[in-house]
Amino acid sequence: MLAGGPLKVILVTIHTSLRNVPELVTKEKVLKTIRLAKKACSMLGISHPGIAVAGLNPHAGESGIFGDEETREIIPAIEAAKVEGISATGPFPPDTVFIKAYKGEVDIVVCMYHDQGLIPLKMIAFDKGVNVTIGLPIIRTSPDHGTAYDIAWSGKAGKADPSSMIEALKLALQMKPV
Repeated sequence: MLAGGPLKVILVTIHTSLRNVPELVTKEKVLKTIRLAKKACSMLGISHPGIAVAGLNPHAGESGIFGDEETREIIPAIEAAKVEGISATGPFPPDTVFIKAYKGEVDIVVCMYHDQGLIPLKMIAFDKGVNVTIGLPIIRTSPDHGTAYDIAWSGKAGKADPSSMIEALKLALQMKPV
């Protein structure tokens, strides 16, 4: 999960080529990610989270006009999550789903690929984004932006901004293992 400002996002696929994403978006992986989204929210003390699931394609496929991943994989995963009692909704068009989270209408957004979730998050919280690994037996947070190897040990350390690390520590303190 990545968190920053009012947004929390969790990814079905991570660092992979965009051309690989459609074949990696399966019912099983989407359902697993929805379950992890619920767990992440539980760790943050949100007992009945609203989980919005983004579509893969523009307009969430528009009933198959722009691709069938929504009808073939994503919707069945959402329906399976509902059977488990998880409040998952969608798939929502990727270009509008983040407004729901930004306004507090949902607690977390399940995104199909890296940039789908990270662009909106980094747009509003680049210096304060936090990466949280969900599914471990411990709480693990880190700065979202990486380790700054380009300035580490270079004498340019004064340029480093610790905001994301501070946010990672604050979030870790708020979380409870589930």
